[in-house]
Amino acid sequence: MPAPSRLFLLRHAKSSWDDPRLADHDRQLTPRGRRAAKRMGRYLHGEGIAPELVLCSSARRARETLELVSPPGRIQLEPELYGASADELVERLRLVADEVRSVMLIGHNPAMQDLALLLAGGGAELARVERKFATGAMATLTFDGAWHALRPGCAELAGFVRPKDLG
Repeated sequence: MPAPSRLFLLRHAKSSWDDPRLADHDRQLTPRGRRAAKRMGRYLHGEGIAPELVLCSSARRARETLELVSPPGRIQLEPELYGASADELVERLRLVADEVRSVMLIGHNPAMQDLALLLAGGGAELARVERKFATGAMATLTFDGAWHALRPGCAELAGFVRPKDLG
């Protein structure tokens, strides 16, 4: 039996609303968001979390989070992920090749939280994800089977970590 597939859902770090002239897509990280993203990057590298494929929203705050977290793997910037719903994210994930065993998705709420809750059939951290999927937080889901077979409740929420959990 092959190892379970892993899906890492990383919400972009805290972004700035200071410049009302900027389009939402162009908002940058705050200093706090930059620190949180670096903390999450250290966590990923320390835990040996190494997704094979990273799918990232084209929004500036998501790209800056990607740069600071610096996950290994093949990176794809995808404009369609900006503003996508949980159902649209599932459809995108179903296109991942079966030989890919781990994917990181860097995106936005409410879709990240909705996606975690949609896919998770259980897990000790489920109540925390239901309460709040904070900026910079990452949910880890595991499931058996192919990406094209993703469906509601098929995964186990194996972990949930927020930048503030890391000190």
